[in-house]
Amino acid sequence: MKITFIGAGSLIFTQRLLMDLVSFPFPKEEIEVALVDIDTKRLSYIERIARRLFRENGLGENQIFATTERREALPGTDYVFISILVGGIEVIQKDIEIPLKYGVDQCIGDTIGPGGVFRALRTTPVILDICRDIEELCSEAVILNYTNPMSILCWVVKEKFPELAFYGLCHSVQHTARQLASYLGVPFEEIEYWVAGINHQAWFLELRHKGEDLYPRLRKAADRMELWVQDTTRFEMFKHLGYFVTESSGHNSEYNPWFRKRKDLLEKFTPGGGWNGETGFILKLYGTDRERYEEELEAIASGEKEIDVSESDEYGIKIIYALESGETFRANINLPNKGLITNLPGECIVEVPCFVERLGIRPASVGDLPLQLAALNRMVVQSQEMAVKGILEKKRDYIYYSLYYDPLTSAVLSLDEIKSMVDEMFEAEKEYLPDYWF
Repeated sequence: MKITFIGAGSLIFTQRLLMDLVSFPFPKEEIEVALVDIDTKRLSYIERIARRLFRENGLGENQIFATTERREALPGTDYVFISILVGGIEVIQKDIEIPLKYGVDQCIGDTIGPGGVFRALRTTPVILDICRDIEELCSEAVILNYTNPMSILCWVVKEKFPELAFYGLCHSVQHTARQLASYLGVPFEEIEYWVAGINHQAWFLELRHKGEDLYPRLRKAADRMELWVQDTTRFEMFKHLGYFVTESSGHNSEYNPWFRKRKDLLEKFTPGGGWNGETGFILKLYGTDRERYEEELEAIASGEKEIDVSESDEYGIKIIYALESGETFRANINLPNKGLITNLPGECIVEVPCFVERLGIRPASVGDLPLQLAALNRMVVQSQEMAVKGILEKKRDYIYYSLYYDPLTSAVLSLDEIKSMVDEMFEAEKEYLPDYWF
């Protein structure tokens, strides 16, 4: 069983997945791991950490291979993880600061809106190059993508490489379930949920504990100020729409037209900052103290710091184990709709419960979402669809259209203003974008 990590220098994801890998009861002698990253420094850290993990958990260090060339790693691969970032903090700063100058206030900006669309423009060419190599070198591999903007990337790949087994993974469903369990004082292991929608905007259609509907208790919990100030926009949406949504409040505040279009609304609905909606919070996340961060990586790699290999919330290795062992596992996975959610467009990417077993990944049929939930999902999907068309046809007009219909951007700006903002972002990010946009 060979697993290749592309973007292995995305150390948080790769470390977690490697910890899960050594903790699951795979036949240890059958595991081979290839680590790929174009950043040699980050690759060196994750290679040393991986070797330590294998050495301390009964696997051989010779079962790990590290390279900057993905075509060296892909032959013979059964599973591919992709977690890449195209461009660094400098271009992300442009994603945030140029729209903010026009009045579009983003917290993270990696999924939709100006930041999400431009991240897609930078990332899709690289993802498609990776998929071409996979198609040539290991076409039967299962591809598990952790890269944002999740829905746009999965949609583009579906159109260009429909035969590849390409799935999108996120931790927003299980992280939200864990948060809800803590809000309600219920053990996370005992909470039961059924979640569907689109990535970063999926809905807890059912939330139970030992058969009890937990929504009445959650409505009472929503009145607790200590919860309100850390998860404000999600509780506000829950109050008005009747269902709790995945992802953080900061993310959700930028996926709709309600919370970030005026200063007074920002002050009311993003108290406390941080993940609750702080302006440009992604710049803090990506711009943390790199020296201290690297010191911690060195401590892990050298053996100075203990590694906790307890099972994480990530789906990736659990999916592989179910496919390999025959045990059934349920995960929320991003894949083409094809009628799974009947009141969302059939060609869009949805995040639905899927049953994973030896025979494959089988998505559940969800049916109609409540109309008020489908309406918000469709607002986001229509913007994604136009971005996808622009990317596939290399037409800048559709990038304008995507942001003309983006919920937040259209709530703040006129058509002329949106077009000017997009043109300024194209010019400012020119060095990170393919020549065909110019």
